[in-house]
Amino acid sequence: MVEVISTLKAPKAIGPYSQAVVAAGFVFVSGQIPLDATTGQLTAASIAEQTKTVLTNLEAILEEAGSSMARVVKTTVYLTDMGNFDEMNQVYSQFFTSNKPARATVEVSRLPKGVAVEIDAIAVINSTT
Repeated sequence: MVEVISTLKAPKAIGPYSQAVVAAGFVFVSGQIPLDATTGQLTAASIAEQTKTVLTNLEAILEEAGSSMARVVKTTVYLTDMGNFDEMNQVYSQFFTSNKPARATVEVSRLPKGVAVEIDAIAVINSTT
């Protein structure tokens, strides 16, 4: 069984996809960009601020799905400039303090709405850890 997840605490999908989907005990969160959940507008210019907004949105979706940042097992970070890696990583580490999921970080030529960072995630729903 597949369950579509949607929350008003994160921005609506800007295309034909779901914020997240739950299947087989996992939640698969679509890539999040730094949009304000209420206005749908970009929230910040610096990579640190953008990363914080992205991870806050991701966290809201995970909670709606019955999971949490502590249950994330894999993320993918997309950056338009790998020169922003250290600054992104500093903020990222504040959201993953005890659980450090597997991660890939890649540089891409462009992201939706001209943002500098996008992050997606896979997390466990039912877990004792």
